[in-house]
Amino acid sequence: MASIIGLTGGIASGKSTVAKMLIEKGFIVVDADLAARKVVEKGETAYYQIVREFGESILNEDKSINRTALGDIIFNHNDKRLLLNSFVHPAVRAYMNKEKNAAIADGRHTIFLDIPLLFESKLMSMVEKTILVFVDEDVQLERLMLRNQLSEQDARARISSQMPLREKILLADAVINNNGSLVETEKQLNSYIHEWKLIP
Repeated sequence: MASIIGLTGGIASGKSTVAKMLIEKGFIVVDADLAARKVVEKGETAYYQIVREFGESILNEDKSINRTALGDIIFNHNDKRLLLNSFVHPAVRAYMNKEKNAAIADGRHTIFLDIPLLFESKLMSMVEKTILVFVDEDVQLERLMLRNQLSEQDARARISSQMPLREKILLADAVINNNGSLVETEKQLNSYIHEWKLIP
């Protein structure tokens, strides 16, 4: 019986760094962000729903969805974000379940589901345990501004569109504090892998 572990965090908390560490250790990581990109590709059901609701102004020249243009709309309008999520989330869940089942059929013992909005979207039923990658809010803000070349106002808008990381601590089974070095982060990850007896 495979173990299904949820990996979550917040924007610019370092969750992708931890996911990369897991992949290097031989674990399967099913990535919700990757799934979200796949399910809105041209020809997919969610793609047509998005274009119908948001109009062709959010398309690139090649008719693919311009994620920046769409992001600018949804990060500043909660109703539009909820509408987008109503198309994308069911498609993402179906995609992730398909990937998870393929990994189980392949004989894998542990599958990590990398889901940024695990708690916001109430997807805890998809996993047995959860690991939260945590950083202090000032660190999160600084990293996001630097990584995405955002103004402080834009970065704060993106952070405040998610549940505060401090609230997520109360919901997680395990917390990796990512305020320090990568060595410290990996040490914490290894201790959970050991404690929970996880094998790829």
